[in-house]
Amino acid sequence: MLPAPRKTFRTMPKLTDYTSYADAQQHASSKALWDLFDGNIEYLNIAHECITRHADGSGRTAVRIAHADGTDEILSFDAIAAGSARFAHWLVANGIQPGDRIAFMLDPSLSFYISLFGATMTGAISVPLFTLFGLDGLRLRIDDCKPQLLITNAEKASMARQVEGLRVVVADADLIEEISHFPATFETKTRASDLAVFQYTSGTTRELPAAVRHTHKALVTLMFAALYGTGIRPGDEFFCPSSPAWGHGLWHGTLAPLGLGVATGTFSGKFDAVRLMKALSDFRITNMSAAATHYRMMKNSGRAGEFRFHFRKLSYTGEPIDPATLEFIDRTFHVPACSMYGTTEIGVVLVNYPGATDYVVKPGSLGKSVPGLKLQVQKPDGTPTEPGVVGELMLWKRDHWETTKDLAKIDADGYFYHCGRADDVIISAGWTMSAVEIENTLLKHPNVKEAAVIGVADETRGQVAKAFIVSDRVASDEFMDELKKFTRERLSQHEFPRQFAFVSELPKTPAGKVHRKVLRDREAAAAATAH
Repeated sequence: MLPAPRKTFRTMPKLTDYTSYADAQQHASSKALWDLFDGNIEYLNIAHECITRHADGSGRTAVRIAHADGTDEILSFDAIAAGSARFAHWLVANGIQPGDRIAFMLDPSLSFYISLFGATMTGAISVPLFTLFGLDGLRLRIDDCKPQLLITNAEKASMARQVEGLRVVVADADLIEEISHFPATFETKTRASDLAVFQYTSGTTRELPAAVRHTHKALVTLMFAALYGTGIRPGDEFFCPSSPAWGHGLWHGTLAPLGLGVATGTFSGKFDAVRLMKALSDFRITNMSAAATHYRMMKNSGRAGEFRFHFRKLSYTGEPIDPATLEFIDRTFHVPACSMYGTTEIGVVLVNYPGATDYVVKPGSLGKSVPGLKLQVQKPDGTPTEPGVVGELMLWKRDHWETTKDLAKIDADGYFYHCGRADDVIISAGWTMSAVEIENTLLKHPNVKEAAVIGVADETRGQVAKAFIVSDRVASDEFMDELKKFTRERLSQHEFPRQFAFVSELPKTPAGKVHRKVLRDREAAAAATAH
């Protein structure tokens, strides 16, 4: 059982009272994180910390939802708390036990939030699923996590019922009416070490990534990323357009701000950059964390000048932002974009401390480590690289170095820079090239909207770089030669794409990252067929 909430007065400052980089290094600790919550090392519940304790009857805003159809939806802590409690009672009445999995495939809405928090109130495990999954993608995840039931909308229900043995519940007006007869409060009894969320990483439907299992106390360690990766503080008007079915949208866009009592915002429905910018302007958002793709799409829309923005902090994750988009951010928002690097498995480990006036944000840098963590760029023999030398990014964890499977380099000031995935390196005629570096150069060309680069087999050079280009300009040999020259002049005489493909779109993961593996697999299959 959770202890009684603390009284509102306090004599000692909390981590949310500090904003500087120096203070983060001096005061941040695991113990200080626990001081931000009602729970303790033994008993803690995500729903209580994120919703219930902030529901004070005032109607204070918890979530702002910008729907793709142009409508806005505002949900209060009070409404989500009451709905989650009623849903929790409904789950118990339907035989749900602590440890059971409750899957839900819903866009951001009242139904989404009461499903998420109602399940965790009971001690059941919430399993958010992406709404654009097809039958194969859904079946793989259902077979893996084996939920007692799936909550979804009417549109997806017929497809979901094709999964054998799955109990499907439609989140509609009838369900809201049914749960309305239950009490609007629920006593949580979870231990901090109890499982709370199964989070699937983004991937293809034929290659199921393992579900990362999070306990309730994961909310506490998440606060390092909230405080120093997204810079969330009380008083912020926060927004994260990433889908809460994925790690960034759920943990950094939903649980982190709500855990600190900060109103958050999100996007629901098919993404549209202009609709997003209108919401950011209308909601007077001061702090946004988004994927690199979101910023790039706002730039490509050409309509950012139509809106007035109020940003004080910006962060991004998922993949590096190309220099052209960084220039757009500086010119349009007048706030530096702060990279936040991590994975669903290891959490956020490199940050740029948004809002810290004593910290210099270097464009394109991953930043420096979260307080208390140790990272190193290493050579193949395990020794650290010199500044400017590319190596493998390693994290010190459980008394040994663990690989992040990413390449990086550091500069003389100790800032880290992403140099691609380990399998994104292209070795051509003995030269080592970075796919990310070539992509960033191509994206500086005024006619290139998107670019992806992979290594493909070549009889003479072993590998050559092949670029996949999205552009409004008509494909031609002249355009291809222009891009080759453009890249060689800015990188080096050997570091340019020797092959090109002009495409209408690039394959992306559900989280919005360019999916180079799909391109590599396609090229390999085409090469095998040719032989």
